[in-house]
Amino acid sequence: MILTAVQEVVLAQVSNPTPEAPPLAGKFMQLLHYGTWFALLSGSAALIFAGARFGWEKWDNGRVESPKMVAGALIGGVVATSAGTLMNSVLGS
Repeated sequence: MILTAVQEVVLAQVSNPTPEAPPLAGKFMQLLHYGTWFALLSGSAALIFAGARFGWEKWDNGRVESPKMVAGALIGGVVATSAGTLMNSVLGS
């Protein structure tokens, strides 16, 4: 009984704080967006480079290694794209 009364007195003195963003949160989000764009652009560039190399190997009749590069670029793109979706679902944004 005494503990309940003490708890009510203590809780009456504490206000309900409002949440606020931490310092530099906007800059961190901007950096994160730049990183996302860099990942997508580098994946697109890797896919274009692998396609060009595939054409060169086909024309040169050399050893064909570019399908591995194309597969790697596609898998990297899937990982980069799904990482953002997974983080949004975990964070609840």
